[in-house]
Amino acid sequence: MDTRLAKFAIGQVVRHRIFPFRGVIFDVDPTFANTEEWWNSIPENIRPRKDQPFYHLLAENDQNTYVAYVSEQNLLPDDTGEPVGHPHTALIFEGFQDGHYNMRPRVAH
Repeated sequence: MDTRLAKFAIGQVVRHRIFPFRGVIFDVDPTFANTEEWWNSIPENIRPRKDQPFYHLLAENDQNTYVAYVSEQNLLPDDTGEPVGHPHTALIFEGFQDGHYNMRPRVAH
């Protein structure tokens, strides 16, 4: 299996290429790792390939905040320099500087 490096990083703010939302990346899957039901719910004409990184985002649009799961091919860097208004950013990240979030230190036993 040919593994690709992820183009985007955890803490990076990105926007969707097609739909009007943006978000901060909090996790990355090297390839598609969601359900077939979720996959099949995407209209076939815009369904992305499974053999690429998929990103978990704390996302926002003009009406809501939510968690999104987006293929690499559908993301672009967000160049606004603005933080994301998702209420859970403070649970995962501890600061926003130069358009990027910094992860909170993890506590392990």
